[in-house]
Amino acid sequence: MTRRKWAAAILLIGAFSVCAAPARAQAEFTLQPSPALSTLQVPAALADRLDPQGSRIIHRKDTVCDVWWLKSLPAVASTNSQPDLLYGSLQPGSLVGLLEFISPSAEDFRDQKLKPGLYTMRYAQIPQDGNHMGVSEYRDFVLLSPLSADTQLDKTLSFDDLVNLSRKSAGTGHPAVISLTPPNPAYKKLPALVQDDQGNCSLQVDLRESPTSGPAQDVKLAILLVTAPKELGGS
Repeated sequence: MTRRKWAAAILLIGAFSVCAAPARAQAEFTLQPSPALSTLQVPAALADRLDPQGSRIIHRKDTVCDVWWLKSLPAVASTNSQPDLLYGSLQPGSLVGLLEFISPSAEDFRDQKLKPGLYTMRYAQIPQDGNHMGVSEYRDFVLLSPLSADTQLDKTLSFDDLVNLSRKSAGTGHPAVISLTPPNPAYKKLPALVQDDQGNCSLQVDLRESPTSGPAQDVKLAILLVTAPKELGGS
């Protein structure tokens, strides 16, 4: 049986297609409300900052993961537009949400095993240096860190500190990352699952940004949570 790579972190090579998948493929995934945060071991201070309406992704009869986002995402004033940044107004290093892997088959793009459990999600941008050039069309992604290890939830972390923290997710020298992708404007009712014609599946949500100056604003965000098997064309 073909094994599908669950959540965590594929860095896309080339453009991400947001075309709707055939009906048969769409039926493989369903979206349901996540369980109440009070049923989980989530610190009260964090639970108060999270939108209690989380999203649960199910593949056929198997639960893949649950995702909760902050009620208000930390943002910065964006003074210039960069074509390789989709969410440049988000504050790099800041907490944006919480993810729980239910499936024991979670892996990242380096095939690192990620145990079931709770992980914080912090926004980061791929550095523009020789080690990362050409890795992805877009430089937006989130790094996963074990909730038990992320003890400074109110603090914005530097890129190096965030990478070191995320390395604890798989116990290797590499962080665990998940790509953020372009939202599909055809989807008006959010949250929604968006599948491309290769079988990759993204969760698209409507969130709220709170910049350090100026009024709060809405932002549509898409996060790639399931990648298609390689033999079917996925990465």
